[in-house]
Amino acid sequence: MKTLYLMRHAKSSWNFDGLSDKERPLNSRGRADAPHMGQALASRNIQPDLLVSSPAVRALSTAALVAKELNYPPDSIQVIPGIYEADAERLFDIITELPDEASSVLLVGHNPTLTDTVNMLSTRSLNDMPTAAVVCLHFHADQWAQVHRANSEFYFYDYPKNHHDE
Repeated sequence: MKTLYLMRHAKSSWNFDGLSDKERPLNSRGRADAPHMGQALASRNIQPDLLVSSPAVRALSTAALVAKELNYPPDSIQVIPGIYEADAERLFDIITELPDEASSVLLVGHNPTLTDTVNMLSTRSLNDMPTAAVVCLHFHADQWAQVHRANSEFYFYDYPKNHHDE
């Protein structure tokens, strides 16, 4: 069994005209939502074997904030440059190349690619993953190279607005 958590980076700031897209940081809502979603994952007793992230500042910041809540060592976050500009097909290739020693992987990336990837790998369809949203998919497979829609099971979908009243 392989478990994949696909997480969209938290809300980023557009207030820095001189920064490239890749360098945009999280805004205050993003800095609050990322650890909150990390706590939501921790409350489900989620402990990923591997946490991978896009190299974009907003994604890597989200990954680090979530890692802290999951007691995952931030210096063990693996940056995969290809996640940043990947389309769903390329992200699928990255997923199938994950190390088989990792049974569960949390991948932090970008939309619309994450929504498209969920729709490609799952029988459940999503319109749009909001910032800091997480989808969990289980795959009845022993290797990442074997994951596909036919052996997937949609486990959960969570996002910050589910937790506003807490």
